Amino acid sequence: MQDLEAQARALGFCAFGVAPASEDRTRAWRLETWLAENMHGSMAWMQDRAHHRRSPQGLWPEAKSVIALGMSYAPAADPLALANAPEIARISVYAQGADYHDTVKKALKHLARWIVAEAEKRGLGPAGVKVFTDTAPVMEKPLSAAAGLGWQGKHTNMVSREHGSWLFLGEIYTTLELEPSAPARDRCGSCHACQDACPTDAFPAPYRLDARRCISYLTIEHKGPIAEEFREALGNRIYGCDDCLAVCPWNKFADRAHAHRAFLPRGELTAPELADLLTLDDAGFRKLFSGSPIKRIGRDRFVRNCLYAAGNSGRRELLEQVEPLLADPDPVVAEAAQWARNRLAAA
Repeated sequence: MQDLEAQARALGFCAFGVAPASEDRTRAWRLETWLAENMHGSMAWMQDRAHHRRSPQGLWPEAKSVIALGMSYAPAADPLALANAPEIARISVYAQGADYHDTVKKALKHLARWIVAEAEKRGLGPAGVKVFTDTAPVMEKPLSAAAGLGWQGKHTNMVSREHGSWLFLGEIYTTLELEPSAPARDRCGSCHACQDACPTDAFPAPYRLDARRCISYLTIEHKGPIAEEFREALGNRIYGCDDCLAVCPWNKFADRAHAHRAFLPRGELTAPELADLLTLDDAGFRKLFSGSPIKRIGRDRFVRNCLYAAGNSGRRELLEQVEPLLADPDPVVAEAAQWARNRLAAA
């Protein structure tokens, strides 16, 4: 096990643990309850593959162990620093650098190959492995907590004593029976800073997230117009939201020395001007966000978000970029432009 952890750390993972692949009834019940209450919004894939998501063995019956891994993207700057700069667009910390899917999966594949070779060398027989990061029906956060990487805080995200709230997660399912790590202990105590920080009241209770009210969901996953009740609360956030993560007191212990270099922010994405982003056509959008996770939402949804931010800015000079979008071919963009125009005209 020590060799395995050492190899994982050599590949850039700063957090490591092992959990059983068998079903945890409490974990499965929480998933079923959340889905039954429709808190997943329009993320139909959560419901469609719930039977696979319930447990690792639900997805792969031969799995015996789950190797849970974390890569740090701890930011050097305060993620909330631009809250009072309405002409600037705020992009979630995780999306300011390289696409984590590529970086994490590449390291997972290297580690999986090492496991297969090492099992053969030690005469353990053929080791089956499957690697995952974010795109498969895997309960990443509960599995990481079970493996001791940290605990799910009251905002439902992972919290680590060593890395705060800033971990990308990945998993290797394997047919090998590995010794499980000790599960993490919840250390949130009486703190409710993350609940208080949410601009849209997306937490009906501690440890429960209503995705339909979450800014990350609304700006990334939600198609079509965003409900008017949430538009003002978006502020200048155009892709994701860091508020509940950024206020967590455990972040003061996060060691930036463990932050992976691949996730260093690109200069043009740390404080982009709304005026520039509003002029992006499809080609310009693809060029700017090449190699970025932002690329997957497409130009139209991205510009929709920028228009809501423009409408919230109170900067009448942005009418120069907003008004041409009233005739945008995408009706959602055109409607967002009309909303922004009306707000700015009245500013």
